[in-house]
Amino acid sequence: MDDTAHQQHQHAHHAGHGPGASWRTAAQATLHCLTGCAIGEVLGMVIGTAAGLHNAGTVIVSIALAFVFGYALTMRGVLRAGLPVRQALKVALAADTVSIAVMELIDNTVMVGVPGAMDAGLSQALFWISLAASIALAFVLTTPVNRWMIGRGQGHAVVHAYH
Repeated sequence: MDDTAHQQHQHAHHAGHGPGASWRTAAQATLHCLTGCAIGEVLGMVIGTAAGLHNAGTVIVSIALAFVFGYALTMRGVLRAGLPVRQALKVALAADTVSIAVMELIDNTVMVGVPGAMDAGLSQALFWISLAASIALAFVLTTPVNRWMIGRGQGHAVVHAYH
């Protein structure tokens, strides 16, 4: 472990994000990550549905935008802390990649798995209810993943070194 990584790990551990991270900390980290992820997911589903894309195309757009918005929100905070863009991107990648990937797996599995949800129009309740349920389920199932990662000084624990 290089000095910077060691300092980040130590800061994360001393800030209460070491082994045994709390559920509250994990839920806050998940909610933060979910915000960017949900913006991208919803926007991608709306764009894909409105444009009449095939389901696979809509899912690809949703996933891409979820990562873009998820990383962007994290980068915004660490850039404010004075990190250069390249370092901020590294922090965002370390903090959010696993969390966003898990959320996107859950979000899109629900959307594809609910009969008719992907084919429902933007004016149909099935589309919006399925999307809301997929995001809520993603939050519930990703929180334990984030708790586990934070407890090991990974994931959102990396971001806390810059707050």
